[in-house]
Amino acid sequence: MVFDFSFEELNFIVNNECCRLATTSFRNKPHVVPVCYIFVDGCFFISTDYNTKKLKDITNNPFVSLVVDEYVPQNHKGIVVCGDVEIIGRGESFTNIYTRFFNKFDWVRKDPWTEGQAPFLKINPYSKVSWGLKN
Repeated sequence: MVFDFSFEELNFIVNNECCRLATTSFRNKPHVVPVCYIFVDGCFFISTDYNTKKLKDITNNPFVSLVVDEYVPQNHKGIVVCGDVEIIGRGESFTNIYTRFFNKFDWVRKDPWTEGQAPFLKINPYSKVSWGLKN
């Protein structure tokens, strides 16, 4: 099932590429990192390495939050999304998302990787709140 975003929310999400991703350790310690993303079929996709804290956290607790926002004085806007994560390290889904990352981000073209070297996080949204986006 695809989560229901408004037109304004979708427009905001697809016209940005960076967000902050929040995870929680098995000891309930929060961790927030800035990351690049792509948005495909209602889900956020983020690349990571196998040895990162965020991946370790997600392995223990697959629930995350992310924030996409723009700060302009008197016109701050953004969206917070909560979701559960699937780790994609191989297969057709990996290849499809990798191709999209490769085409979009120069840093991927400069330092490419293959299946099994670095996975993607697929965030399946289940709640959201937005502000400053015209309805």
